[in-house]
Amino acid sequence: MSETGRIFQINLSEGGVPKHATYDATVDMFGLVGDKHRDLKHHGGPDRAVCLYSLERIQALQVEGNPIFPGSVGENVTVTGIDWDKVVVGSRIQLGQQVVLEVTRYTEPCSNIGPSFVDGYFNRIHQSKNPGWSRVYTRVLQTGEFRVGDTVTVG
Repeated sequence: MSETGRIFQINLSEGGVPKHATYDATVDMFGLVGDKHRDLKHHGGPDRAVCLYSLERIQALQVEGNPIFPGSVGENVTVTGIDWDKVVVGSRIQLGQQVVLEVTRYTEPCSNIGPSFVDGYFNRIHQSKNPGWSRVYTRVLQTGEFRVGDTVTVG
């Protein structure tokens, strides 16, 4: 059974965080065209091509008092309307009509995203410490284009 939501925001940067909003994106096998990484040891590559996160998780973290916002923790795509607990390693995610991704792993948070959390406690979104709160990395199974408002399907 699949779940359907929407792309809330698309985020790019010249390297580092926060990533900044853009209306649309082109995806190749290495991620969003125009998105760069300062640390290629821990970011990027075919199994970490696109990072996704849930708007609902961001909003819940804001309610806790964290100054997090879409793009501040480095996700490329902020999605809404998806049960984030169902986004697990091996899940396939379609963005718009063309792009298909596969979740490869949960991200490892680092101190660079500390400003998005009260007292810099970035491990608030560490999968092993707080299951279900992590961002995810994906590999690209099908390249293409998508834009804000497009459908997101998890299946």
